[in-house]
Formats: sequence, structure tokens, C-alpha cells
Amino acid sequence: MVAGREGGGFALPFNRFTIMHEVVTLECTEARKEGKPVSRYLTTRNKKTVTERIEKKKYNPFLKRHTVHKEIK
Repeated sequence: MVAGREGGGFALPFNRFTIMHEVVTLECTEARKEGKPVSRYLTTRNKKTVTERIEKKKYNPFLKRHTVHKEIK
């Protein structure tokens, strides 16, 4: 442990990227309809320029194909 630090965690640098971007979770939309486990991905989005929810085509390893993943809260 570094002298003078308490807690053992680490702090991210406070810069413009951390202020303008937020981490969002994308979840598969087709897996639940087929009774399979959902796949989830983490990504970032710019809060100021992208106000609507994100949709991306990502790979679902449970369905073994690319599917639409939508942002969840």
C-alpha cells in the first residue's frame, strides 16, 4: 500500500472525458424471446451529444450470432 493513501482503492483522473462520458450497459433483445441467457456489454456514450438510448449490433455467444443490443438502465 502506498504511504499516505487510505482505503486501498484507486481514483480515476478527473478530466473532461469522465465528465462528458457515462458508462452504459447494452443488453441483447432477442435472447429472452428464445429462452436463452442474455449477453451484456459495457460501453460509453457522450451525454451531451447522444441523448437517446444506444442500439448496436453485437455478438451474442449464447445464440452464436450478431443481434441487436439496446441500452438498459
